[in-house]
Amino acid sequence: METTSGAGWGRAEQQDFRSRVRGTLLGAAVGDALGAPVDPLGLDAIRAAYGAEGLVDLVPAHGRRGAVSHLTQLTLFSVDGLIRAQVRRDTGAWHPPTDLHRAYLRWAATQRDWGPDERRKDDGWLAREEWLYARRAPTRALLLGLGDDTMGTLDTPKNPGETGPEATARSAPFGLLVGWEPQLVVQLAIECAAQTHGDPVGYLSAGAYAVVVHGLARGDGLDAAVQRALSLLSARPGHEPVSGALQRSLGAVRQGIPTPDRVTELVAGGTAAAVLSGAVYCALVADDVRQGLRLAANHEGPSGATCALTGGLLGALHGETALPPAWLAELEGRATILELADDFAMEMTQGSALHTPAAAAPGWLTRYPR
Repeated sequence: METTSGAGWGRAEQQDFRSRVRGTLLGAAVGDALGAPVDPLGLDAIRAAYGAEGLVDLVPAHGRRGAVSHLTQLTLFSVDGLIRAQVRRDTGAWHPPTDLHRAYLRWAATQRDWGPDERRKDDGWLAREEWLYARRAPTRALLLGLGDDTMGTLDTPKNPGETGPEATARSAPFGLLVGWEPQLVVQLAIECAAQTHGDPVGYLSAGAYAVVVHGLARGDGLDAAVQRALSLLSARPGHEPVSGALQRSLGAVRQGIPTPDRVTELVAGGTAAAVLSGAVYCALVADDVRQGLRLAANHEGPSGATCALTGGLLGALHGETALPPAWLAELEGRATILELADDFAMEMTQGSALHTPAAAAPGWLTRYPR
């Protein structure tokens, strides 16, 4: 799997990229934190609990405001796995899906263990973050898919009938590989999604989301990024439900003022394709991040995943400074997310200065062991 180089970054390009990386990861996390508390509720129940306008601010979940779910946990391990893949390339071993699978197994350990195991020196720093050792309603598909060391592949996927949105929601980081060609971003995202979500709806939605984020991180508009995703999907067997869902999101934009009913129509069924459709719509019609996330939270469907995907899109599109500061201030794990985002941006723009087959910057291989 060959990629184009990310070398030759100027200072302005590095700063823009870092802002988009931060925006993507923080946006997805704050969306997760907003939507997760109302994930199981219908619109009437949301309004009964929070007023006629529905949910408009962060509310407590898991004992605090701003708490994130397994969707954010796994997204962070996607980032960790991508950095580790780049570092391990120095050894001549270049198979990113394997590095991502190892990262997801490290996440799975956080769902079983009481806390970090200091004896496992090759786990790296993220797996030693104690706040990640909290079980936040992981789905059966995730626990089964990562329940042993066998890696699902496109030929032999885990959970071959699973169409849920969880693999899609952890796939924004693949889109931040801006030095990669779009078709390679799609391929990597779908290969890694098949480790837990083996239905084409499950893994092709992940590929579509990743390549939309990829377009945004490169500076494209959202409509253009979606059109590229549709083009790249068209050659994939089983793409029709995902392509159709994306087309419906584009069509819904032309139907007038955004409403919860319109989001409900798009996300009906709760599949990965449906949730992606709703998130793309919310991002397309949003005047700002806050409005887009509120729209993504208040409907009859899965609010947590819809908000997380919407936040990732808007963060990649607008960068970190567009995110609501008051919500970020209460976001669980914000410091960890920022540290990981900056490490990712550093690796992708200056990796050759951090490590080579012969040497590495002090501490980098401790943080991201080969």
